[in-house]
Amino acid sequence: MGKNRKVFQCLTLILQFGLNMIVPILLCTMLGVWLGNKYDIPIITVPLFIVGALAGFTNIFKMAKKIYGQDSDRNNVKKAK
Repeated sequence: MGKNRKVFQCLTLILQFGLNMIVPILLCTMLGVWLGNKYDIPIITVPLFIVGALAGFTNIFKMAKKIYGQDSDRNNVKKAK
C-alpha cells in the first residue's frame, strides 16, 4: 500500500504543477480576448498572456521551493537521528 500512496502523491504533484501553470494563462488570455473584443484592441491579449505565464511560473516556483524545503527538512531530521 505504501508504494501506491507514493504513486498517487506523485500524480497529484504533477497535476498541481499543471494546474498551477495552465489556470493563470487561460484566465489572463480569456480576459485579454474579452477586453480586446469589448474595446476593439485585440493586441491586449498578448501582454495578458505573458502576465498569465509569469504568474503560472511564479506559482510553480513557489510550490517547488516549498516542496524542496520540506524534503531538505526531512533529510536533516533523518541525519540528526
